[in-house]
Amino acid sequence: MNTKEEKISLLLEMISFSTIDGQLHQREYDFLRIIAEELKIDEATFKDLFHQEVFPVVIKSEFQRIQQFYRLALIMHCDGILHTKEATAIQQITIEMGLNPSATKRILDMMKKAPNAMIDPKLLLKIFQEQHN
Repeated sequence: MNTKEEKISLLLEMISFSTIDGQLHQREYDFLRIIAEELKIDEATFKDLFHQEVFPVVIKSEFQRIQQFYRLALIMHCDGILHTKEATAIQQITIEMGLNPSATKRILDMMKKAPNAMIDPKLLLKIFQEQHN
């Protein structure tokens, strides 16, 4: 993640995704705030993002696209409720990102079964690398 515009675009996409079920749960908001802090986005800018339209920037690096997919998947599980709208949206987003659909499905299935919806980052990357062979 190089520019502030790219960081803001990622947050906007995450905010849009987190409200796809019609609600923004406190856990989702807290998670988004943590991501904003990691990306060095100040509080005022972060709050303002909730009132902006989403114009996604294409992420060139596959590693960064995988990271963004995983962040979205974590938001999807954050409130403890898996909505069909979220499942449909994340599948469409990952296709638009150019990520392998079978790898993303496999990861989402693993996250569903995991007690805290988290999976090891090495395993995450391994699953995507397997699809290259």
